Amino acid sequence: MKKPALLALALFMSVASAQQEKISYKATEMAPGIVMLEGVGGFAGGNLGLWSGEDGVVLIDDGMQPYLKIMLEAIEAHAGAPVNFVINTHVHGDHIGNNAGMSMQGATIIAHDNIRERLVRDGVTGANGKEPASKHMLPEITFSDGVTLHLNGHRAEVIHVMQAHTDGDAIIFFADADVIHCGDVFFNGLFPYIDLDSGGSVDGYIAALDKILAMAGSKTRIIPGHGPAAAKADLESARDMMMTARDRVRALVAEGKNEDDIVGMNPLADFDADWSWGFITTERMTRTLVRDARPGN
Repeated sequence: MKKPALLALALFMSVASAQQEKISYKATEMAPGIVMLEGVGGFAGGNLGLWSGEDGVVLIDDGMQPYLKIMLEAIEAHAGAPVNFVINTHVHGDHIGNNAGMSMQGATIIAHDNIRERLVRDGVTGANGKEPASKHMLPEITFSDGVTLHLNGHRAEVIHVMQAHTDGDAIIFFADADVIHCGDVFFNGLFPYIDLDSGGSVDGYIAALDKILAMAGSKTRIIPGHGPAAAKADLESARDMMMTARDRVRALVAEGKNEDDIVGMNPLADFDADWSWGFITTERMTRTLVRDARPGN
C-alpha cells in the first residue's frame, strides 16, 4: 500500500497537466539579486529561490516536473541567463522534481548526503509509484553539515538541520542580504508536513525553527517552503503553535489515550481555522503528533 504522502504527490502529478495553462510564477524581490518565485494558479510545488548576478545563477529547489517550461520562462524573465547551480532543500518531489531537467541543461545539483542516498536507494515518485532515479536526478555535490557559496556579491550558507521535516533538510542563509530560504522546515500559516518516514521528527522540526529564529532579525525576509513570503513574527507564530500542539498531544499520550481517542478529543481545535489546509488537516497533524510521541514510532 502506498503511504499517504506518496499518494498525495501522485495525485498532484496526475492533475498537473490539466493545470499547466493556469500555473504561473509570482516573483517577490527579497533583496537585490534574490527573488522568491511562488507558483500561483494551482499547485506547482514549493517556493523557489532565485539568486542571480554577474557570477551566475543559483536556483533553490526546482519544483514539479510538469512545470519545467513555465519555471524556465520565469527564471529567464528575472535572471536572463541559464541556471548554474541548483540547491535542493530536501528530497520531496514537489521541490526536486526538475533536477533531471535542470541537470541536462547544464546545472550542477547540490544537496545533503541523505538526499542522494535516498534517491539512489528509494528512487523517485512518479504518477505510477516509485521509479529508479536517473543519473541526472542525482545531486553531483553533497555535504554533511553544510557548504558555503560565494557568488554575486553574497555569501550563502547552506546549513543542514537534523531530523526536522526530513533527515536531509537544508536552510540557506544569506547573512549580508538578511534573507533566509527555509525549505519545508517552515510552512507559513499552515500546519507543517513532518515526514516521519523520511527521518523527520517533531522535536527536530521545532529545533530547526528555533535555529532559524536565532539567525533572523526584525527585518529579515524569509522564504518558506510553502505559503507567502514571511517575517520573523510569522516564524515565531509557527514555532509557538507547534510547541503548544506537541505538548497538548504528548500529555494525552502520557495519560494512556490511544490515537483515535486523541483525534476524537480534537486537542488542536482552536488551531483549525488558521492552520488546517488540504494536505495537512487538523486530524492529520494530530495523528502525526501522536505517532511521533509514541516510543519506536
